[in-house]
Amino acid sequence: MHNSKGVIQRANPRLLLVDDDRDLCHLVTQYLEPEGFSLSVVHTGSEGIRAAIEGNHELIVLDVMLPDKKGFDVLREIRQGVRTPVLMLTAKGDEFDRILGLELGADDYLPKPFSPRELIARISAILRRSGWQSERNTGSRPPVIHSGDIELDLAARTVLKAGELLRLTSAEFDLLRAFFEAPGQVLTREALVEKVLDRKFSPFDRSIDLHISNLRRKLGPQNDGAERIRSVRGIGYLYAWPAQD
Repeated sequence: MHNSKGVIQRANPRLLLVDDDRDLCHLVTQYLEPEGFSLSVVHTGSEGIRAAIEGNHELIVLDVMLPDKKGFDVLREIRQGVRTPVLMLTAKGDEFDRILGLELGADDYLPKPFSPRELIARISAILRRSGWQSERNTGSRPPVIHSGDIELDLAARTVLKAGELLRLTSAEFDLLRAFFEAPGQVLTREALVEKVLDRKFSPFDRSIDLHISNLRRKLGPQNDGAERIRSVRGIGYLYAWPAQD
């Protein structure tokens, strides 16, 4: 489908909703389709894995509680096949679910019950981070940024380490981009939440710290063994560039 507001806009973003609550799926569809989203809906983990890997979606909304498989197991299998951004639906107040989902490669989470407006905001933020709304055919190609053995391609939204592709989530990619665009600067947690997650900072939200932890693990240390992303106590984080850069 195409947006009727103008021919210059790209096709509507295709979303996959994996949730066994049929009433919720119907409600979400009613809210999202008028906002310009195209939805596919499945109700089991097995169907979700197949649709995620075989389909062509811009984002997957995945419930933690499914009748045949745990949402985390579904996420693991999806991540083995595709890098499509995933928004996890978790139980309200269940911090363990939120932490585990982010550690397994989810891009963000949303506790149930949620408002449709909050769901749309989270989806839109992830799509912006993933580059879906970028204008690829206008202007010059965004640059490739190098730091030691790390190469960040802004146009392709890929990261190479010593020539090998790193499988980063959209949040991890934008975290690294934020650090690369502010060399030598300490970035506060508040600034990173607002820039990368596109929402207001809450001192009780550990999402940004978990994304940084995952990014540290995937990047590994510098060639000399030094840590790439350093914690600055009471302030935030600093990306330590190699001396030759």
